Amino acid sequence: MNDHKPATRPATATPEAAADSGPLGRGGLSRRGFFGLTAAAVTLGAASGCTAGGAAQEAGPPRPGGRLRAVFPGGGAEEVLDPHTTDLYAEVARAKALFDKLAEYGSDMSPQPRLAERWESSPDLTTWRVPLRQAVFHDGRPVRAADVLYSYARILRPDSTRRAKASLSVIDLPNSRALDDRTVEFRLKRPYAEFPNAMATLGAYIVPEGAEDFAAPIGSGPFRFTSFEPGRSFRAARNPDYWDGAPHLDELEILISNDEAARVNALLGGQADYAHDLTATTARSHEATGQVRIHRLPLSNFHALAMKVDRPPFDRPEVRQALCHLVDREEMVRSVLQGSGQVANDLYGKGYKYYADTLPQRVQDPDRAKSLLRKAGAENLTLQLLTSDVAPGLREAALAFADQAKKAGITVNVTLGNKDTYWSDIADNGALVSYRSGAMPIESHISQRLLSGSTTNNTKWRRPEFDALYQQAQSTSDESHRAELYGAMQRQLFEEGGFCWWGVSDWIVATAGRVGGVDDGAPANTLDWARFDRVWLG
Repeated sequence: MNDHKPATRPATATPEAAADSGPLGRGGLSRRGFFGLTAAAVTLGAASGCTAGGAAQEAGPPRPGGRLRAVFPGGGAEEVLDPHTTDLYAEVARAKALFDKLAEYGSDMSPQPRLAERWESSPDLTTWRVPLRQAVFHDGRPVRAADVLYSYARILRPDSTRRAKASLSVIDLPNSRALDDRTVEFRLKRPYAEFPNAMATLGAYIVPEGAEDFAAPIGSGPFRFTSFEPGRSFRAARNPDYWDGAPHLDELEILISNDEAARVNALLGGQADYAHDLTATTARSHEATGQVRIHRLPLSNFHALAMKVDRPPFDRPEVRQALCHLVDREEMVRSVLQGSGQVANDLYGKGYKYYADTLPQRVQDPDRAKSLLRKAGAENLTLQLLTSDVAPGLREAALAFADQAKKAGITVNVTLGNKDTYWSDIADNGALVSYRSGAMPIESHISQRLLSGSTTNNTKWRRPEFDALYQQAQSTSDESHRAELYGAMQRQLFEEGGFCWWGVSDWIVATAGRVGGVDDGAPANTLDWARFDRVWLG
């Protein structure tokens, strides 16, 4: 992907629409494609210890060597290695292998230092000093403050639509500087108490100064680039000089298939060791056999209906509230998530820091919905709900809601969108859409999706008073006061916002028994998710 995100950019299984995190995509491998791999690949897979009809081999203690083959959903021929334009989970996994950020989200959504040794702010929260670790790029050059400033300047170019731009735009780059080769001083345009979240945001990777061509990328990550075929395969080799310790693996290979059955069959047939993004039904059907190991990554998937508040009929808050009162969250969790999840309360980030858990749990109330629709003069509505097969559960959730909406006399016509372009399509199209998001702090969710200038504001929520509350929250170092302000923002979203967050579920991956080191406590899109430098083959 170039600086301008093309309208046809596929967005299968994105981390933020998940990310904002399918079926067969362009260039992806089908079941036939997987089983048509070369004889050498089959020989490698047969050694994996996970064969159809056999028990999974144990990983044992960490040991060096081997090639791990991971299979992800992908985006076909338009996949990229430019870490600043990562959009798909497969792209993020590749970027994590090759590059580092200054910080990453930990399993509790708190920012954890990575290339940054630490950070400290001025009392007014407008200047942040960040010393760097002693790290080197794959070509032997040291990672310097100049590389950090270049990387952020590249993301923040005026014509850029890169995902990290929304979070990093608070930086006053002309007045930021390198104090020395290993110390960056960021000057900000306004106080930002949670600036480390911006350093951890999706796509904020550090590249060498001047890097523009990523055909054979050079990063500072745990693996060194070997080869890449968009929509098919990626290979990388162990970086023995990695600052955080060399990987156990000799090689990492990431394969692509948008067919969930193909991913599972590749694992069962020994042609892959790791399969990403499985449904709860698939996980249950294979878990009891002992042939594979199922990993449920907690609080990783947030499920919603998204309404654009700038267009009829959702420009009326009563209509938005009515739809939220029509969602039967318990039924959605039971039927769509197959019981592998929990109800949400129309707010993002259940279980995360600052989450407004004191608000009353909203339940299905058709009478209340009818009353709100009468107040808005919007009875007997007919709505179009855009959904897709781009991610598990999106279409099922849309069909379930269409049935539930009948209780208030609303007719919902479900339309299936293009799975290869769905996430980019719904950025501006469709008044009512199915939505899914991966993990991020509540602050990042707000800054990237709910401020007037947010680059991924899919509900078109633009409220100056809401922006002001957010800026007040970032202007105080008093966490209790900040929590009060987050509470006020979430109360406003609960009553007037465009998201009906109805459920939260685990992210599910499966591995061969010989795979060790997968962290079951790490939500998708956090530091220890897809942490292949810590994985080994028994």
